[in-house]
Amino acid sequence: MNELSGVRQGSLAAGERVLFTDSKGRRHSIVLQAGKQFHTTKGAIEHDWLIGGPEGVVATTTGGAQFVVFRPIAREDTVAMPRGAAVIYPKDCAEILVWADIFPTARVLEAGAGSGALTIFLLRAIGAGGKLYSYERRPEFAQVARTNVENHFQQQHPAWELTVGDLNDCVKDEPIDRAVLDMLAPWECIDTVANVMVAGGILACYVATTTQMGRVMDTLRAHGSWTEPEAREVTVREWHAEGLAIRPGHRTTGHTGFLIFSRRMAPGVTAPMRRRRPAPGAYGPDYLGPRPPWVEPLDQT
Repeated sequence: MNELSGVRQGSLAAGERVLFTDSKGRRHSIVLQAGKQFHTTKGAIEHDWLIGGPEGVVATTTGGAQFVVFRPIAREDTVAMPRGAAVIYPKDCAEILVWADIFPTARVLEAGAGSGALTIFLLRAIGAGGKLYSYERRPEFAQVARTNVENHFQQQHPAWELTVGDLNDCVKDEPIDRAVLDMLAPWECIDTVANVMVAGGILACYVATTTQMGRVMDTLRAHGSWTEPEAREVTVREWHAEGLAIRPGHRTTGHTGFLIFSRRMAPGVTAPMRRRRPAPGAYGPDYLGPRPPWVEPLDQT
């Protein structure tokens, strides 16, 4: 296993998790144990036949069914691992890593930790020389995240610090380069993040609904210390290609959440007014959220 990478190498060992994949692409996640068997409708496979051998082999049941056997990679591990809160899926994790520019040795703030899926990708990106401060309000979710992260890396990661509590109450007085907010009301933490983020740092927010997305973006605009936020949604469509049969696949990963990104201005500097004016009625009498500084106040008379 490469140190702190979560990548295991060499021969398969008892206690390791592997994926059995059949000819139809169906996968089974199995922990290898000496003397145990993997049972199917077409017979069994002895775990001992795999222990001590390489991954990337074909295991055949007593009834002739064949399974390709590999160790799970990170995207497979994070989707299949036990959950407390819902996980951020690999397609969104990848977008966060690139658009938030998560780099080795970065100091990153994460709230909340959920089930630890994004935490694993963040730790792999920053390495042992970085620092990840994770905050989770619910103790049961924090415990799930801790177990999943330690199982993935097979040890405690020295760059990770997990705190159980509300970010606004427990934030460390340490400068950060990046922040990722995966919570119900991230707009409530914009001030807190701004106070600890260095100039030029990047904030990423992950939310599920358009209402949350709009509230986050307007809060960032009203704050004044952030650049004009950008919102994105990631969809993934598989393709089938076999001979002349080339077509979109049957499986498409559509909406999972919205991603909002913004950069921290220097202390005391206010971002310039956006060039494109808001649509008429965008901040009418029914709008109850924060109003950006360029929006005229409502006539109270």
